[in-house]
Amino acid sequence: MGKPTGFMEYARRDRRYAPAGDRVLHYDEFVIPLAEPELSQQGARCMDCGIPFCHQGCPVNNIIPDWNDLVYRGDWQAAIEVLHSTNNFPEFTGRICPAPCEASCTLNIDDSPVTIKTIECAIVDRAWDEGWIKPQVPERRTGKRVAVVGSGPAGLACAQQLARAGHQVAIYEKADRIGGLLRYGIPDFKLNKKLIDRRMAQMRTEGVEFHTNAHVGVDIPVSALRAEYDALVLAGGAEQPRDLPVPGRELAGIHFAMDFLKRNSQRVQGSYVPDEEFISAQGKHVLVIGGGDTGSDCIGTSNRHGAASVTQVEILDRPPEKEDKALTWPNWPNRMRTSSSHEEGCTRMWNFATKGFVGDEQGRVKAVRYCLVRWDKDAEGRRRMEEVPGSEGELKADLVLLAMGFVQPVRAGMLEQLEQEAGLKLDGRGNVLGSTEGAEAYRTTVDGVFAAGDMRRGQSLVVWAIREGRQCARAVDEWLMGRSDLPR
Repeated sequence: MGKPTGFMEYARRDRRYAPAGDRVLHYDEFVIPLAEPELSQQGARCMDCGIPFCHQGCPVNNIIPDWNDLVYRGDWQAAIEVLHSTNNFPEFTGRICPAPCEASCTLNIDDSPVTIKTIECAIVDRAWDEGWIKPQVPERRTGKRVAVVGSGPAGLACAQQLARAGHQVAIYEKADRIGGLLRYGIPDFKLNKKLIDRRMAQMRTEGVEFHTNAHVGVDIPVSALRAEYDALVLAGGAEQPRDLPVPGRELAGIHFAMDFLKRNSQRVQGSYVPDEEFISAQGKHVLVIGGGDTGSDCIGTSNRHGAASVTQVEILDRPPEKEDKALTWPNWPNRMRTSSSHEEGCTRMWNFATKGFVGDEQGRVKAVRYCLVRWDKDAEGRRRMEEVPGSEGELKADLVLLAMGFVQPVRAGMLEQLEQEAGLKLDGRGNVLGSTEGAEAYRTTVDGVFAAGDMRRGQSLVVWAIREGRQCARAVDEWLMGRSDLPR
């Protein structure tokens, strides 16, 4: 480390946000970056800790101390080379990753971790501005052809790595634009979609083909891809949302969160969405069921619509404001987290169990019936929920958004065809069965078919998807060529 005492000399500083009253009027990104001298100081805070636990916290194993030190020294061009050696898309993770690396930072023991995510984002943004990021066109082509189904972060990372290895790669995406949930599932105020388009231009030059409005298993039989390509990668994500089967679920005005977010993002990005298909929160009392990131995105979007009120409910206990570091560090802790969308305005409730929905004369939802619950452990240590007597109530709600996560990949279409025609097997959770170890890594039970990302491991983070895509690319390359020079 160039500044071994930096963590004692400089306080933690992070990016700021534009005022909430201003940013809810638009869908642009609103983060105010740090100036270069401040970034240099923050890089200097990365201490000579001996064991960089941030490596373990980061799913793509970013070489964090190295590029922190390079930023401190002002060698930004070397910093982007180190950053890109493990992460294809740091401009995505630098914006939407929850930064488990910072939770693992040694300085997090006293709640002042290095601002790793901020430095990462600054490195890649500057590299684009300076023109340092170029297409990496392979010197030779192998003649092998690979189809990747799904254009989320796992599919994009896998395709880019395979193209750089010299294979001819084609991505098939069922939506009208490339990006998967990066494109339509994450609001534009968190991730400007020009960042996806810029990477697509790089990947096209590297040899990747993009096919949109191409729903494999519906528009295109999966057998056709298996016949045309030497290998097939399934990277379609886990898109089956968790439902809430309670009385009144059929009422109008109750939607899955992703339907709400997708239609809004389509309009923001200039696509035509008929009024009868658009889900508006304007003037409504919005209830968001689910306390995760998707629920937070629904809050930010509802506030931009001009909702009358927004309430987010969660069935679990309210997390502690501060974790017990002796028990949790360097692992990801369960603690209270407040997002930028929460700061823009909402009411949050915990221990909230939905009993049913109440409708009006037109068959639209107007309220939710609920009770409070408490959590305990049974004799075997398993968590057990019980209702709190006398805690029943009703809460006004004329727009309900179900943001309780995703349970598994959509089985109808592509997966069903592979099951019936080729013997594809799923695991006990409904994900595509595939190993992560040894020579069989990322292979499915069908020869020449691989799986990566949420479709294989279940709902997870963008940084896990990138890791999966990169490692799957190596597995495919090794299967095709007998060896691989791609990084593990």
